[in-house]
Amino acid sequence: MDTYNKFGHDLSEDEIEIEKNNKKTSKRLNTTLTVDSRVVQLFTFDFNQKRRFVIGTDEAGRGCGAGGVFASAVCFDKRSKELIEKLEDLNDSKKLSAKKREALYDIIKENSINSTVCIEVEEIERINILNASLKAMRLAIEDVINQLYPFSDSREKMIARNMLSRSEIMILIDGNKRIWDFDYSQRYVVKGDGKSASIAAASILAKVSRDRYMLKLDEEFPQYNWKENAGYLTKEHMALIDKYGLSKYHRPSYLQKHFAKQEQLNLFN
Repeated sequence: MDTYNKFGHDLSEDEIEIEKNNKKTSKRLNTTLTVDSRVVQLFTFDFNQKRRFVIGTDEAGRGCGAGGVFASAVCFDKRSKELIEKLEDLNDSKKLSAKKREALYDIIKENSINSTVCIEVEEIERINILNASLKAMRLAIEDVINQLYPFSDSREKMIARNMLSRSEIMILIDGNKRIWDFDYSQRYVVKGDGKSASIAAASILAKVSRDRYMLKLDEEFPQYNWKENAGYLTKEHMALIDKYGLSKYHRPSYLQKHFAKQEQLNLFN
């Protein structure tokens, strides 16, 4: 796990200190959950950032062959015993059932400062999926920051706002990439959706939002069965693409190798 502040300096953690903080977090919140509870460990990770606000971000749909890529950002600005107990099932969205994701989605939306952004297929094809994912994350984070620190008409107050927000915020990014040219302290966390409460929450908002979006696209193009495959290039989805061709929501760059292979096979037919 790599840790950097906004200047790129290392901020590696002390493992002994983390273990102590696990116990402190459980005691401080006066919760019936134990220090070994996953949700306590997730929130402890965020507490350990030692900033007033921690904003976690994650994406959904980066590996799909159809539909936009979504990113969400979440800040639990008011953490409490009651909230953590409500979020007892909080985890990486991929490890949760659709029913649990939907239930957690509502709790997260109601108890956090959050934002979700979609970058559509046309832009993904123009700037590539990595840049599109990072752009979606950045836009979602900026929206959360603007909710935490509202804009002011006064130039002096805006300068103070910007300085304060930069000193009080830590951004946690799922994966192994930082957001380029972004003047806030940030760190990337590999498999962060299983380590950080704010990243796990962001993964759920992004996943549920994108699944709902794909259900709407499925109503327009039911022949691709997006309500089941969510745009991922499953064997069935690939067969349906071969049968019906591409829709306006498919990502052509993801299918270049497939069509090149099909052309080669056609030479022998």
